[in-house]
Amino acid sequence: MPVFLISFAFFDYDAGANLVIFAVLQVLVILLMGGSIGHLAMGIRVVPITGGRLKFWQPFVRTILLCLVIPAVIWNPDQRGLHDIAAGTFLVRV
Repeated sequence: MPVFLISFAFFDYDAGANLVIFAVLQVLVILLMGGSIGHLAMGIRVVPITGGRLKFWQPFVRTILLCLVIPAVIWNPDQRGLHDIAAGTFLVRV
């Protein structure tokens, strides 16, 4: 929802701008707060598989692959999408 509001307010609801706004929001919010706006609303966080804090590059890799859609709809037996596998992250309930 925030993506559409920002796009409508500043970019006259341009479809190309929607994807860029989505990607920027994803990276920033995951880096700063540990999950996207939707994740945080549902009590979910993005954490690195190795433990500790997210590395600076992990939200970027995860978001770029998420924007491509295909990695997000292909899962492994642990229910991790390819975007999470490539970024070395997974989702946990808080």
